[in-house]
Amino acid sequence: MLIFILLTCNHMVLQILFLIIAAAAITLFSLNVRKIIRNINLGRPEDRSDRPSERLAVMMKVAFGQSKMANRPIAFILHLFVYIGFVVINLEVLEIIIDGIFGTHRIFAEPLGSLYNVLIASFEVLAALVLLGVIVFFARRNITPIKRFSGTEMGKWPKSDANIILIVEVLLMGAFLTMNAADSKLQQLGASSYLSAGSFPVSNFLVPLLPDTESILIAIERSCWWFHIIGIFAFLNYLPYSKHLHILLAFPNTYYSNLEPKGELTNMTSVSNEVKAMLDPSFSPEPVPEGSRFGAKDISDLTWKSLLDAYTCTECGRCTSVCPANITGKLLSPRKIMMDTRDRMEEVGRNIDKYGKEHQDGKSLLDSYITREEIWACTTCNACTDACPINIDPLAVIVELRRFAVMEESQAPGSINSMFGNVENNGAPWKYAAVDRMNWAQEN
Repeated sequence: MLIFILLTCNHMVLQILFLIIAAAAITLFSLNVRKIIRNINLGRPEDRSDRPSERLAVMMKVAFGQSKMANRPIAFILHLFVYIGFVVINLEVLEIIIDGIFGTHRIFAEPLGSLYNVLIASFEVLAALVLLGVIVFFARRNITPIKRFSGTEMGKWPKSDANIILIVEVLLMGAFLTMNAADSKLQQLGASSYLSAGSFPVSNFLVPLLPDTESILIAIERSCWWFHIIGIFAFLNYLPYSKHLHILLAFPNTYYSNLEPKGELTNMTSVSNEVKAMLDPSFSPEPVPEGSRFGAKDISDLTWKSLLDAYTCTECGRCTSVCPANITGKLLSPRKIMMDTRDRMEEVGRNIDKYGKEHQDGKSLLDSYITREEIWACTTCNACTDACPINIDPLAVIVELRRFAVMEESQAPGSINSMFGNVENNGAPWKYAAVDRMNWAQEN
């Protein structure tokens, strides 16, 4: 019925309908983006504006260049197909939007001339490669599942989310190629409004499968055109609810990467100021903000960068697959740390929308989402951050939660408390006094 209505409407009505759909999609997406930005800004301020040229180089290498994906060659090649294909093919969306607004058809064909044929042919080849990559990814997740795609955190929704995106991409690429096949056949039949334009090396294989009736071909071409553009608008508004938000956030997230040496932990400003004041009585530190904590108990105690990390997580599991604690059967999963941080942030955001910013729900990131056993299983080896294809840093979250447990609650495992006592009494993590430190070197 909808297709019949679309086909019987005049161009003006279709243009108005297109504008309404586009405006609604963009408005809804903008509202969701504003909520995401609001949620990220719940975190503590942190200056990541230094060394802009170095940051730009990291973004170009890691996000645009996909450099860290290359550690797993098969996944890298398939992801490259999908990444490049999806980006380049969506350049055609510009033409579709202009055609939808002005009621034209393949408006770039005439000004681009023969270059247009090259572009359409390239789009089709890339669409075929996207289909190949997506189908293999679907099989890897569902037919021959890989271990890193499983885990306690990978429940019903995370698995469904991945499959939904893969199925949507198949449908969008299928609609694109079917639309081109119908368009090609209409050009061959000399249908009005279907000027001879474009080269179709992939969709031409579908042409023999299509009927010869012009009206049916127009219905197929127009149906796929509308499905393709509405599907893209729907996909755009699905992103804020999906792990595939990394399509957009990977670029700012890699730009604001930690540029310090790997494994170097941050100093706590409040503690550093106390030490400086002890060494230099004339030192005057800035006042500590009211309500601030040592470390982090909830998302508001983390930095905005850690919260951006949480939204950017792709749930690929590369971090967890190299985590020595997880490999040896410990409860810790770096991926779960980021997913829990995002889930808690979303919960706080919903509470703000419903009850206001001052609402307290009695929950916190530590204990309500992430357990003490998880944070103390971490060896701080930094393998998770090194493995992440978009420079997410789960270790930063873990360390802040630990700092809160130790410095605010004085709660730590017995072995760590023993180490603290040894450092305080002996100046070293071991139980031996300083004078006995070299006994091991003495000849028996």
